[in-house]
Amino acid sequence: MPALPTALPVLYSFRRCPYAMRARFALMASGERCELREVVLRDKPAELLAASPKGTVPVLVETSGTVIEQSLDIMQWALDRHDPARWLQPERGTLAEMLALVARCDGDFKQQLDRYKYPNRFEGADATAHRGNGAQFLAELDLLLRGTPHLFGHHPALADYAIAPFVRQFAQTDLAWFTAQPWTALQAWLVALTESALWTGATQKYAVWKSGQAGVVFPA
Repeated sequence: MPALPTALPVLYSFRRCPYAMRARFALMASGERCELREVVLRDKPAELLAASPKGTVPVLVETSGTVIEQSLDIMQWALDRHDPARWLQPERGTLAEMLALVARCDGDFKQQLDRYKYPNRFEGADATAHRGNGAQFLAELDLLLRGTPHLFGHHPALADYAIAPFVRQFAQTDLAWFTAQPWTALQAWLVALTESALWTGATQKYAVWKSGQAGVVFPA
């Protein structure tokens, strides 16, 4: 493990959390380095709760002490500093249009996903009905992807890597059902992203961080 430089921002993260994945994707794309602290959400470290009492991830603590608590804000923080792959400059459309699509993912689609994936957690939830409701958003994404391999053009942008973790969760809830749908463009897009070097690098396993230990330099 490389030695930590001084005064790196600290990122509290959890490997499987789709929101935390967003933050790590953007940090990798930008090359902005941080001290990554992998946490277990059932045993949250006091340092995480002191920085952000909401107790969810991701949380980025800048070297100045400023705390950024929302995944999209962390993505834009990193990309505003360095954006070599032009994630904030889509080939088609605008940043505002990308953020509007991500907001739809985070709103109604996420609600449908949660009730489809975890129906027992929600009183009266009908998994099949929520799958059908969520499928409407996926069908729209498929239409967007029929002209270009990514949502806003020929190269990935912020919207692709912000939305894909949630589409992946939806797909994996019943993979046979998902692959049977006529969404060939969406399915190809999801495979391309999840098999990319960036995705693989951002989702590798790290040891759980313990108070008093050094975190991991990320990206390496």
